[in-house]
Amino acid sequence: MHPLVDQFSRTISYLRLSITDRCNLRCMYCMPKDEEDSATFSKTGEILHPSDLLSYEELLRVVRIAVEMGMNKLRLTGGEPLVRRGILDFIHELFRLNGLNEVRLTTNGVLLSDYAERLFSEGVQHINVSLDTLHEKKFQKITGRNYFQKVWEGLLKARDLGFKIKINVVAMKGINDDEFVDFARLALREPFQVRFIEFMPLGEKSSWQKEQFIKTEDIKKSIEEAGDLSPVKNSRAKGPARVYELTDNSGRKGTVGFISPISHHFCDQCNRLRLTSGGQLRSCLLNDMETDLKGLLRNGATDEKLRDSIRQTILNKPKGHSLQEDCEGNGRPSCSGQMSRIGG
Repeated sequence: MHPLVDQFSRTISYLRLSITDRCNLRCMYCMPKDEEDSATFSKTGEILHPSDLLSYEELLRVVRIAVEMGMNKLRLTGGEPLVRRGILDFIHELFRLNGLNEVRLTTNGVLLSDYAERLFSEGVQHINVSLDTLHEKKFQKITGRNYFQKVWEGLLKARDLGFKIKINVVAMKGINDDEFVDFARLALREPFQVRFIEFMPLGEKSSWQKEQFIKTEDIKKSIEEAGDLSPVKNSRAKGPARVYELTDNSGRKGTVGFISPISHHFCDQCNRLRLTSGGQLRSCLLNDMETDLKGLLRNGATDEKLRDSIRQTILNKPKGHSLQEDCEGNGRPSCSGQMSRIGG
């Protein structure tokens, strides 16, 4: 099987699958803050009608074809993927596909304690949990919901089951920058890799403000009191994060990562495609160019036609993004797509 290579010699082996755009949180930087309930979202078009989501059968067909073409790693995202009914049966079917080496999950953790045992038994061993604060009141302010304890219970249960856990922290000045050291110390105390992500201006209704942006170098400086940072060799080969070993003055060790789409582009090593919950295939998170796979699926496209469309999407993958220019200019996002639909 020949690797899937784009015009800039990047091998594409990783598919991120957004299985729903619905979520049980209303995070300030993701879901529009002026809308509250799903019924209102549906009427305004912010949330897709269930018939506009790809069915599990359609998703399995796309994944099967992508795996046959050489993609071997899959991540399930949303919205919040665990709110979609039948997800555990879907995961069971995914693991029956020959050639799919790994299925990972990104979740906000609210339902993790309910699903952790079955997820692990089905074969999901790596999870990313989005958590921007360690304080209950601030959690409610950021997410619009009072679910901090449920998330924390889910994390501890997943830890005890043996999951490999990464905690994703969106870094926001004036919101959670006073907690960076606490998160670093969490990485020393627990077997979690804590990853700090630069706040990106994504979507037409993004709450992003230039004043809230903190670049990675400043985040690193702010956690120096927690311990010494040493870069982990070849960490970028495994994903967008620059990973460091953190060692405190007692010798305790942990790992922290930094994802820096604005201050340090990692486009040259990007190996992924994204299928949105609306059935659109994107070769870049930060570029609105899409291929309508849902239209092809629902209009009788053959597997070969779908393969051709996936190949063309890969060939059209842009060399990079203009996010740094967006931030340094007027702060208007080059990506107008809704993050809850594209997939985190």
